[in-house]
Amino acid sequence: FQGWFDPRIFASLELPAGAWSIDGVESYGGVGFLKAGLQLADVITTVSPTYASEIVRPEFGMGLEGLIAVRGHQVRGIVNGIDTEDWNPETDPALPARYTARSLGRRKANKRALEQHFGLEAGDGPLFIMVSRLTWQKGADLIPQVLDHLVGNGGRLAILGAGDPAIEAALRDGAARHPGKVGVQFGYDEALSHRMQGGGDAILVPSRFEPCGLTQLYGLAYGCVPVVARTGGLADTVIDANPAALGAGVATGVQFDGVHWHGLASAISRTVALYRQPAQWQQIQRGGMAADFSWDRSAAEYAAIYQQLAKDAA
Repeated sequence: FQGWFDPRIFASLELPAGAWSIDGVESYGGVGFLKAGLQLADVITTVSPTYASEIVRPEFGMGLEGLIAVRGHQVRGIVNGIDTEDWNPETDPALPARYTARSLGRRKANKRALEQHFGLEAGDGPLFIMVSRLTWQKGADLIPQVLDHLVGNGGRLAILGAGDPAIEAALRDGAARHPGKVGVQFGYDEALSHRMQGGGDAILVPSRFEPCGLTQLYGLAYGCVPVVARTGGLADTVIDANPAALGAGVATGVQFDGVHWHGLASAISRTVALYRQPAQWQQIQRGGMAADFSWDRSAAEYAAIYQQLAKDAA
C-alpha cells in the first residue's frame, strides 16, 4: 500500500521541478508517496524492532528495501500498544464471565458460550480461535489445510473474519467436513472478537509477514495463548514455550518457523501437548496476562524521538 501513482499527477502536486528525482518523489517511473516519505523524513518509525530489521530484505521491503537500508540508522522499531481499558478481561462487558489471572477457571463459562455460538461440541480439548482478515498475508490459506490435523489432535476451531473468496469457500467446506468441530462466521463483529479472546484457549496467527499485529496482544491480555509465526512483531511480543523459557517461567505462547503445513501443524501439536499439562498451561496464560502491552512504554519511546528531533532542530 505504497501510494504509487502515474507520473502525470506530478504537475498537480505543486512541487518544485527538482522534486522529480530519485532523491525526491520519483519511484520506479511514477510518483511514490511512501517512498518520498521514507526519503525525506528525519526519522522513520515502524511498529516492531524485528519488522524494522526485516524490511531491508527484498521479501519484506517490497521494492523499498534499498532505500530503507541506506537510511537504516534513521529507522526505529517501536511495538504497538493496546487499549488496556477496552481490552481488559476483568471489566469487559462483552464477556459472559469476567476474570483475572487469579480466576482463570471462570474462562470455562466463556468457552462454553463460544462453543454454543459457533455450533461446536463441548469438549475437554483445546478450542483454537482465529480472528483475522482471511488473506494470504495472514496465512489464512493454510487453515483449511491443517483442519484434519487440528481436529485429529482433539482440537476445535472457531474463526471470525472475511477476505479472499477462495479462502472463505475452503473454510466453509472445511466446517462442513468437520461439523461440531469447526465453526466459521464471515464478517467483523467487535463484541464477538472480545468473547473469542475470553473463551478461546489459543489463537492462531500464522502470518507470512506482520509489522506488529494486535490479535496476539489481545490474546496475551486475555489468557488466550498465541500460536504465531516467527516474524515481525509476532516474534517480538510472544515468548516461545521452549524448554528454557518454560523452565524459567517466562513462556507466553508458541512460535513456529516456516508458514507452511508442517510448520503450523507442528505448532498445533505442541500447543495441544502443552494444553494437556494444566499447570504448565496456566503458567503460560498468566505469563502473557502479566506482560505490559499498554501504550505507556511505546508512547514514551515515540515522545523521546520527537523530543530529540525538536532539540536537533533548535
